[in-house]
Amino acid sequence: MKKRTRIILSACLAVLLVIGIGGYAYLSDYYHADETALEAMAYQTDSVQTEQDGDVIWFVPEDPTTGLIFYPGGKVEYTAYAPLLRACAENGILCALVRMPGNLAVLDANAADGLQQEHPEITTWYIAGHSLGGAMAANYVTAHYEDFDGLILLAAYSTKDLSQTTLRVLSVYGSEDGVINRESYEKNRANLPADTTEVVLDGGCHAQFGSYGPQDGDGIPTISGEEQVRQTVEAIAAFVGQ
Repeated sequence: MKKRTRIILSACLAVLLVIGIGGYAYLSDYYHADETALEAMAYQTDSVQTEQDGDVIWFVPEDPTTGLIFYPGGKVEYTAYAPLLRACAENGILCALVRMPGNLAVLDANAADGLQQEHPEITTWYIAGHSLGGAMAANYVTAHYEDFDGLILLAAYSTKDLSQTTLRVLSVYGSEDGVINRESYEKNRANLPADTTEVVLDGGCHAQFGSYGPQDGDGIPTISGEEQVRQTVEAIAAFVGQ
């Protein structure tokens, strides 16, 4: 009996070891922020200051009137979105870029908790995210829609029904995106309010919302990453400024 117990325990430990090694390998394999992102992180100007506060990077413009909380894409280093959010801040939007455990927003969908209270002077707030981060931002705002004015989805869709809320929603994706599941995107379109604004970036792809290089399975973009970020920020600034 004791021998059988030892065998069972040894087998269980072996399984746990394999799972642990596999999980570590999975989480260790992620897209790293490139030089463009690192430069955007380090760059400080009179008009936009970068502030690190634990797992959140704030991009703080002069006299902001709108706040934006951003969830990064799955298995993407969060600092890869620094160019996007710095450019948003240059348009007067206070931005919070959230670091996710294991670079997976699904592991901390409530990461936005308490961030609005850090800047009580801001009364207009949006939550946004790219890919998996967008889906998790949508999940979060479903339970907190009264605290936000809107949701911004970058190459993402909501699996939760937001159609009857008063949220304003902006959905942006690239025409050459090879990662997003178009069938699921269309299927879940009904979860968004009828007046959702959709912007398709001609020549844009999935990865170029961030600065982390090409992504497996993505399409071939016909515009640069800088141009995709510029057009995305233009769409966001116009949307929140309405």
